[in-house]
Amino acid sequence: MNVIKTKLKDCVIIEPEIFGDERGFFLETFQLSRYADLADISLPFVQDNYSRSSKSVLRGLHFQKKKPQGKLVRVVRGEVYDVAIDIRPDSQTFGEWEAVILSDKNKKQFWIPPGFAHGFLVLSDIADFEYKCTDYYNPSSEYGIRWNDSDVNIDWGVISPHVSQKDSKLPFLKDQKIKFSRYRRKNIYL
Repeated sequence: MNVIKTKLKDCVIIEPEIFGDERGFFLETFQLSRYADLADISLPFVQDNYSRSSKSVLRGLHFQKKKPQGKLVRVVRGEVYDVAIDIRPDSQTFGEWEAVILSDKNKKQFWIPPGFAHGFLVLSDIADFEYKCTDYYNPSSEYGIRWNDSDVNIDWGVISPHVSQKDSKLPFLKDQKIKFSRYRRKNIYL
């Protein structure tokens, strides 16, 4: 597998090795020792999620303050523009973002560690999105950043995506006091 570093420390793009012929293909979507050695992903995954969305749906930008989740994301059908924002208060790249196109064709994965907000925009007619999480979903800890925050200035490539009512009312990054609970695993502090 090929690991591509991004401008955001600890956030990486993974290109898995694909074995294919005229019959189809095979690839490993996760293998603990390989991902720990090559991509420095060693937090345990405790929950897998699957979603389906239609074209121009924008989901995000979400994060949890208590028990922040790391996410290993991929698309199994269709194509999305996937975005991570560094919201770790002491990070040199606080407020900066990274994006990658994830699709069933390129089979790339995006590792978004705890301490990042995450969202995606569907580019294809339908997209099936899967992600592994390092902590359980906690609705009382869910927060977010408005998708069109001018200070973050994400270039989504669209003017009017289909955004849920809840996501359209998320606060801007400057209006939040982000202070994460100490992350308990592997002495990682956010």
